[in-house]
Amino acid sequence: MILAAGFGTRLGELTQVRPKPMLPICGAPLVRWAALWLKAQGVRELVINLHHLGEQIEAELGDGSALGLAIAYSHEAGLILGTGGGLRQAKSLLDDGHDSPIVVVNGKILVDLDLDPVLAAHARRGAEATMVLRADAEGVWGGSLAADPSAGTLATFLGRTRPDAQPGPPMMFTGVHVMQPGFIDRVPATGEQCIVRTAYRQLFDEARGIDVHTHAGYWWEHSTPQRYLQGIANVLDGRAVLPWAERPVLGVDPSAKIGAGVELDERIFVGPGAAIGAGTKLGPHVQIGAGASVAPGLRLERAAVWPGASLEHDLVDGVQS
Repeated sequence: MILAAGFGTRLGELTQVRPKPMLPICGAPLVRWAALWLKAQGVRELVINLHHLGEQIEAELGDGSALGLAIAYSHEAGLILGTGGGLRQAKSLLDDGHDSPIVVVNGKILVDLDLDPVLAAHARRGAEATMVLRADAEGVWGGSLAADPSAGTLATFLGRTRPDAQPGPPMMFTGVHVMQPGFIDRVPATGEQCIVRTAYRQLFDEARGIDVHTHAGYWWEHSTPQRYLQGIANVLDGRAVLPWAERPVLGVDPSAKIGAGVELDERIFVGPGAAIGAGTKLGPHVQIGAGASVAPGLRLERAAVWPGASLEHDLVDGVQS
C-alpha cells in the first residue's frame, strides 16, 4: 500500500496545486516513483489511499495496467483518517485471505531499499510487523527510536526503552514497513488513528516487541519546499540510484527546444517538449518539467519548474508551479 492521502501542509501553497505524492522528481511524480520501486521489488498488486486532490493520483496511475500493475484505490471522504485509519479502511483490499504480508510505503519518499531481505527476515522471525529504520544522520528526527542490534527488535520507542534491551544509536522510521493483516486490527476504529501511536505502541509494550530492519542506502522525504528541492538535487547529483526509472533522470530530453546561447550545467533535468529561451542560464540543480517554458535571459539555480508551467522571472531556491 502507498499512503497518499495527506494534506502536505508544510509544503504551503504548492499542495494547493498538487498533492504531495504528485510532486515531480526528474520526470515522474513521487507516487509513480513509489509504484515503480515496488514493481522492481516484485510487487504486482497495489492499494493507494486518496484524499486531498486524490483524483490527480488516480489520473496519473490509472488501474496500473500500463505499468504492469493492478492498482486499487481507497477513497477517504470527510475527515482525513491518518496512517492507521487509512490502512484500516483499506484492509479488505489488502488482505488476500492467506495471511500474506503487506508492504506499506509513505508516498512522500524516494528510497532504494531492497525488499527481499526485509521480507525474508519478517517471515523467518514470524513477525507481526517489521519497521524499516535508518540512522538519524541529519539529526533532525528527534532520536526517539533505537534498535537492539542483537535482538533485531526495537529497543527505544518514542523515548521509552524496554528494560531488557541494549539500545544502539538513534534511528528514524523510514515510512516503509511490512505487516501481517491482523496487525491492522490493532488500530482503533475511532479516536487516534496514527499507526505508530496506536498499533505500534501496543506491540512495543508486549513481550515480542517490534521487529526492525535497518536500511543503509538512499532515502529522502519531501515534506517542505526546501526538502523537495534538496531531493531533486540529490537525484541530479547521482546520490539516488534509480534503476527502475522509465527514462533518464539527468540531462536534456531530445524533444526539448533549447534557445541560442543557453548555458546548461550538467546537473539539470529538462523534460520532453520543454522550451528554454535564448540566453538563459540553467543550473546547477534545476528541473524543468515536460511542456514547461522558460523565458529568455533568465537565471535558474536550485529550482523546479513544474510540467506545463511558464516561468518569466529568475528563479533561485524556488518552485514555479
